[in-house]
Order: sequence, then C-alpha cells, then structure tokens
Amino acid sequence: MALLSVGQVIRDTYTVERLLGRGAFAEVYRVEHRYLGRQAMKVFRQEGMSAEQVRDALGEAMLLSRLGHPNIVRVFEANTVEADSGVHAYFTMEYVNGGTLTGFRLSFGEAFVPIPVAVDVMRQVARGLAVAHRESPPIVHRDITPQNILVGYDRDGPRARISDFGLARKVSALTLLASSQGTIAFMAPETLLHPHLASVPGDVWALGAVFYLLLTDEFPYPRRAAGDPITAAWDTTALVPPNQVRYAVDDLLNAIIVRALSFDTATRYPSAAEMLADLEAWPARPNPPHQDRPRHVPPQDPPPADTGSTGTEHADTGRDSRRADTPRTDRPRQRGREPGPAGEIAAGKNTGG
Repeated sequence: MALLSVGQVIRDTYTVERLLGRGAFAEVYRVEHRYLGRQAMKVFRQEGMSAEQVRDALGEAMLLSRLGHPNIVRVFEANTVEADSGVHAYFTMEYVNGGTLTGFRLSFGEAFVPIPVAVDVMRQVARGLAVAHRESPPIVHRDITPQNILVGYDRDGPRARISDFGLARKVSALTLLASSQGTIAFMAPETLLHPHLASVPGDVWALGAVFYLLLTDEFPYPRRAAGDPITAAWDTTALVPPNQVRYAVDDLLNAIIVRALSFDTATRYPSAAEMLADLEAWPARPNPPHQDRPRHVPPQDPPPADTGSTGTEHADTGRDSRRADTPRTDRPRQRGREPGPAGEIAAGKNTGG
C-alpha cells in the first residue's frame, strides 16, 4: 500500500499526482508545488525519521544543489508528512521527465546503445561526479548505479543527471546490502568488504561498471553480480574486456573501462575528473572493419527472485570470449537485469536509496 494517495495535499504546498516508484526504504511521487510547478518527492518508508535527520542525510546533496550543475539533480526541501501509517520524512527534488539510465538503455530494443551516445551520457555523468570529487573534502556518492542516473531530454539531446548523493552514507551496511543485492555489480571490492568506507576510487569503479553495461548490455564481472556480497568481494575473476563482447568498442574506450575496473585502487583513475579527461579525448569516428549490429545471446532462465524490493542484478556467467553481433532477425538478446522494480530513485523515477 502506498504511503501517499493521489490528490493528497501536503503542507498546503504539494499535491500528489502519482506514484513513480517504490524501493526497499523509500517511495517516489510526482507532485505539483503550489508555486514552483512539478517536482519529485521521495518519502522514506521508515517511521519516526525527523526532518532534521533527513536534512543531515541530504547535507551533501543540498551542498551540490547550490552549485547548480546541469548533471546533478537538485534537492529543494526536507520535512515530514503525516500518513496513515505514521509520520514519515520526505525530501523534494528536481523532476526529470524521462527515466533512469536503465530505461534509456532498454529503449534501444535489440540494438546496442550507439557508442557515441553512450560516451556522451557517460561524459555527462563523469562531469557531475567530478564536481563532487573536487569538493574539499571530496563528496563521495557511494551508490552510482543505472537507477541513480536519470536521463531527460533537452534541445541538445539526452541529459544525464546523478541523484541521491550521500544517502547511502546514512543507511546501515546490512540494510544497504540486503536491499541492494542487484547493485553488487557496481560496488568496488573494497566497498563490499567495508560498506561505510566508500571512497572516490569506489565511485570510479561504479562509473566503469555502468559504462561497461551501457556499451555491452552485460555486467563486467558476472559472477560478482550474481553472487552474495562477501563472495563477490573476494572474486578476482579476470575482466573480459568490452571489445571482446562488442567488437565496435575501440582501444581507447576499452582502456578507459579496464582502468576504471581495476581491482587495484592505485591503478584506477584517482577520481572522476581524470576519467572524464580520457572520455573527452575520445573521437567519435567509425571503427572498421567491425560493424556495430544488434547481437544475439541465447535466452536464459531468470535468476531466483530476490527478497529485497530492489531486485537482483543478473548476468550470463558463461559468455563466449569473442561473441559476434548478429542481425535483428535472430532471436532477441538477453539483457542483464538491473536493480529496482520500476526505476526507483529517478528524481522522479527512482526510489532505491
């Protein structure tokens, strides 16, 4: 049962228009502000949280909001609302009329996301994250996943924004891992072992994992994605380079992703800014002789249902080392599953954190 109902007026300011998504510990609604128009409202399912606690959890997000960066979702206000189940804390944020990166990726159907489009989106995400990493001390997101990246559209094309900065820091380690099993694929090994010791290199790993998925439709370390957190943390399976999954990925993009996903933090990019510099250097040019065509992956049985409400990441654990793309006329390809039932924390579409 939803915490809020359509048409409900909150604090004489917000009118609830509809539920956008539901996650393990929050729900997101589209609301209409009395004066400022459409916004998104995230309501925490836990009872008894005070407005002060939410403001504390959102301190980093509010700091970044004041910077007004185009690739970071703005946070506006935090307070509490009376629901049938009790008092719940909420915060309002920029509404993105689009969806999560998950939906954006799936919108291409049987085709891969075009490489120039994927690079453009990742540049935008890296720009937003680089701003956070340049703060003193650096602001670490801690939960970069496709569900926390929102993609809207403006006159220049897709615009990506990062949402939910800092929220993972306020969630207990056990709750975070139990409710976000699907996000294991995007968590660095050191973060899995010590969830509250997340760092800038951990964010870089997550960027690399998101980029890998966006280019190949597979997870970079599939056994990690499908396993439990402890097993995943100690898994040192060699990375299958993205150009062995998708031929059209060139050497520079291959090197960027391999570096970002290094198990050795000293080898990884020090921050998103350095990774962005290499992304900016990438030229959008054809990559012959391999033409980029829709590929085929034999359908597989779905993974067991996850007890956490955000779902479970799943990937093929036995892929070919050099899978060729195949024509659209072949059977549809199996896509890697991503966390969240309906795209949760979208500043309008997603609720996970």
